[in-house]
Amino acid sequence: MIPVTEFRQFSEQQPAFRVLKPWWDVFTDYLSVAMLMIGVFGCTLQVMQDKIICLPKRVQPSQNHSSVSNVSQAVAGTTPLPPPKPSATSPVTVEMKGLKTDLDLQQYSFINQMCYERALHWYAKYFPYLVLIHTLVFMLCSNFWFKFPGSSSKIEHFISILGKCFDSPWTTRALSEVSGEDSEEKDNRKNNMSRSNTVQSGPEGSLVNSQSLKSIPEKFVVDKSTAGALDKKEGEQAKALFEKVKKFRLHVEEGDILYAMYVRQTVLKVIKFLIIIAYNSALVSKVQFTVDCNVDIQDMTGYKNFSCNHTMAHLFSKLSFCYLCFVSIYGLTCLYTLYWLFYRSLREYSFEYVRQETGIDDIPDVKNDFAFMLHMIDQYDPLYSKRFAVFLSEVSENKLKQLNLNNEWTPDKLRQKLQTNAHNRLELPLIMLSGLPDTVFEITELQSLKLEIIKNVMIPATIAQLDNLQELSLHQCSVKIHSAALSFLKENLKVLSVKFDDMRELPPWMYGLRNLEELYLVGSLSHDISKNVTLESLRDLKSLKILSIKSNVSKIPQAVVDVSSHLQKMCIHNDGTKLVMLNNLKKMTNLTELELVHCDLERIPHAVFSLLSLQELDLKENNLKSIEEIVSFQHLRKLTVLKLWHNSITYIPEHIKKLTSLERLSFSHNKIEVLPSHLFLCNKIRYLDLSYNDIRFIPPEIGVLQSLQYFSITCNKVESLPDELYFCKKLKTLKIGKNSLSILSPKIGNLLFLSYLDVKGNHFEILPPELGDCRALKRTGLVVEDALFETLPSDIREQMKTE
Repeated sequence: MIPVTEFRQFSEQQPAFRVLKPWWDVFTDYLSVAMLMIGVFGCTLQVMQDKIICLPKRVQPSQNHSSVSNVSQAVAGTTPLPPPKPSATSPVTVEMKGLKTDLDLQQYSFINQMCYERALHWYAKYFPYLVLIHTLVFMLCSNFWFKFPGSSSKIEHFISILGKCFDSPWTTRALSEVSGEDSEEKDNRKNNMSRSNTVQSGPEGSLVNSQSLKSIPEKFVVDKSTAGALDKKEGEQAKALFEKVKKFRLHVEEGDILYAMYVRQTVLKVIKFLIIIAYNSALVSKVQFTVDCNVDIQDMTGYKNFSCNHTMAHLFSKLSFCYLCFVSIYGLTCLYTLYWLFYRSLREYSFEYVRQETGIDDIPDVKNDFAFMLHMIDQYDPLYSKRFAVFLSEVSENKLKQLNLNNEWTPDKLRQKLQTNAHNRLELPLIMLSGLPDTVFEITELQSLKLEIIKNVMIPATIAQLDNLQELSLHQCSVKIHSAALSFLKENLKVLSVKFDDMRELPPWMYGLRNLEELYLVGSLSHDISKNVTLESLRDLKSLKILSIKSNVSKIPQAVVDVSSHLQKMCIHNDGTKLVMLNNLKKMTNLTELELVHCDLERIPHAVFSLLSLQELDLKENNLKSIEEIVSFQHLRKLTVLKLWHNSITYIPEHIKKLTSLERLSFSHNKIEVLPSHLFLCNKIRYLDLSYNDIRFIPPEIGVLQSLQYFSITCNKVESLPDELYFCKKLKTLKIGKNSLSILSPKIGNLLFLSYLDVKGNHFEILPPELGDCRALKRTGLVVEDALFETLPSDIREQMKTE
């Protein structure tokens, strides 16, 4: 028995060697496994089951009669029966009915073996073994360069060094090396000097050092001696790696055995592929189900001609076609490999792109086997060769620190984090970093910069390179800004969002952003915010149009009133704190949108009725129970959107009929039981949300809403829908789920524009086939139980499933 430990070398090499296996080698390995399974499966069937089954074949009546007689005389020892006399009208050939052959089981076995060896085509007999042999040859060719002594030694040495270079913490700890050498007092002096000379500094080292040292948390600064010792040890390890890489480079650049071995094995696989395709395509037709066998054993059996059935022919024929498909894909992949090998010179490797990204100009280009292995590494992950290139350079310790910054936060890596935010701007979010990378300012297409949980951020003058920057978000960040950068932000910044835990995190320079149009403040403010000096400067924001405050204010700040002349939208999310003294709202005559969310309001503020330019009003998550004063909204001629959702409203007053300009109305998540018919006199309503209430009845007057496009009564107690609902032919979204409905009217087919229908959670037993008339309604827009959907006719179901 072979011990299992003998195979340890194969299992240990495979994970390390995978970095030199490009995608086509991995793909062909899986194809080889599939072909191997075909061969093993065919061989198993060949061994375990009968190969061929033969029966005597009657060629002519006279010959058959003679053979039957001979068999009867020779085997049974009896006189054969006289042949039947043919009639005048019957043909010469006599129909056989259960002809007795008198052959013994052993004679049949003998005939089967004889016919298998002589009559069956060799391809039909040895097809599984051919598949097995060819596949093993393919697998050997694919991995030969990993096993050949002249190439495997170089590969093992390269992978060993590559892993150490890739995992080396030297580049990631370079900044800590600097902080371990200087004292805190010296650091502070250097930081103050570097802030004043940021613009004039040629290399970026001074800016990097000042920012990184400021961004180190206190617990790390205290333990500088330990960190410095560790960094020094890691620096020695990096120096040793430099020497190893240099010696290895001299060794592998002398020849190109790796390249030659890989090319040869690929060429061999292509040649073998062509041979297999050639002879398999010609011989696959030889695998036949029925085979004629002529064996001169008449003296033994009394028969010479046999008709044989190759039991595996049908399956082998399918397997052969399947095998040809796999081999064809395998061969095409090998041809692509050859194209890749000869498309460009793989004996030369340039680190030009690394030099451009890192700024290290002395990374040399390599050739021969060294270059070939780096090309193969790039197929696995280009990051390996990029990090390996660090140890080919003769840079100084400061250059390594700069490389750490560029490698960790390259422009390409930052661009991968780009996303579109809620304002439809290209945003870069940076979360929990030790500082602000300078490479951010190389992404000229950046429109929004979001910094979250980054302490001691220093915005340099190079931010002026971001010509498209319009939005800045600071979440729990303490930010300092260069004077030149402030001038740039005053002219270009349109949106500023500040999320803070401490009032000291509010940047004092934000009050000088004269072109700022939107300001979002999220954090805990003083209840007496009107006396807060830091917010009095809001009056200088002359271009401010949108102001959002998510805090715990008790009244509207006076500073907000000072900018009311040009303020168009104001949002106050008060987190449950009661908002009182709202008379200042009357001064905001140009306000078009107002949101008072979670402000513990019990009545609609009377000051709102003075906002004649108001178009949208959102009073979400308050304690509104009665809205009798809604009649005063009739003076707001421009009011089109009214959201009174997530309150405790029990009824809708009839005065609502006077709000004839309403287009969107939301009463969801309340306690409404009865809908007044006067509600539907607001005939301009396009959006009506009455979900999550206690409504039992929908008045037929709903048919008046000819402009209705969205209607929701989800989670109510409605038992029936009026037929007048289906007069609203512009309806696109209808949500009636989670009610007590038992019948869906066939008139729903009148809603030709219906594209979303929610009926789930009712008592329907069947869906009307008239749903098929709603051509815009597809299966993805129909929310219904699967069993209920199956009650529709099959043609309608198919119609809805097609996009």
